[in-house]
Amino acid sequence: MITFRDRMARGQTRTGWLDSRHTFSFANYHDPAHTGFRSLRVINEDRVIPGAGFPSHSHRDMEIISFVLKGALEHKDSLGNGTVIRPGEVQRMSAGTGIVHSEFNPSKTEPVHFLQIWITPDHTRLPPSYEQKAFPIDERRGRMRLVAAPDGRDGAISLHQEARLFIANLGPGERADYEVEPGRGIWLQLARGIIALNGTEMREGDGAAVEDEPTIEIEAETDTELLVFDVA
Repeated sequence: MITFRDRMARGQTRTGWLDSRHTFSFANYHDPAHTGFRSLRVINEDRVIPGAGFPSHSHRDMEIISFVLKGALEHKDSLGNGTVIRPGEVQRMSAGTGIVHSEFNPSKTEPVHFLQIWITPDHTRLPPSYEQKAFPIDERRGRMRLVAAPDGRDGAISLHQEARLFIANLGPGERADYEVEPGRGIWLQLARGIIALNGTEMREGDGAAVEDEPTIEIEAETDTELLVFDVA
C-alpha cells in the first residue's frame, strides 16, 4: 500500500524570515492524521532569507538530520561545533541528554533552502554527539546513495535507530528500484523534480508512505533529487 502526502496539504509556518512546510505535525501545526511515520517524526522544508535564522534553542532525545538543497547553513552548538553545511553534505546531531544549537543563513545575498529531519532514537538519554559528511553528486547520480545508517556502513553517518536514509539524483528517464524487506516501511520525500512512484506521479515537496509492498519503482520525468527512508 502506498499513501501519498500532497505537498499542498502540508502545514506551514511563515514569518518575516522563514517559510517552513511541515510534512508531519510540528510546533503550532497539529494534524492527528500526520504525526510521523514509524520512527520518522519530522520533515520540515525550510527557506530562510539572507542573514537570518534560528537563534540558540535546546533539544533532547532526538536524532536531527539537516540536508541543504541550495545555499548554506551555519551551525553552532553547545558541544563546541561550528560548521557550515552546503549542498551534498549531511549533518546528524544527536540531542540525547540535551544540546543547545543555532542555525543561520550566513549569506548576505542568497536564501538557504534545506530539509530538517527528526528521527526518534532507539534509546533515551544518550550522550549528545555530532557528525557531518559530504556525499558528492557523483556518488548519488543515477542511484541511491546510503547516507545514514545505524552502523555507519559504507561511509554513511551513524544513527541511533534502526533506520536508513538514501539520497538519489536521477535524470530524465532514469530509474531506481528498491526492494523492501518484510516488516519495514519506506517514506519517500521528493526534494525537487517530478517522478513516478510505482506509476503514480509525484512532484517537488510530495511525500509517500510505503508499507506491505515488495518493491518501489522510481522513474524520473525531470532532473530530480529524492530522499528514501527505510525504517523498522
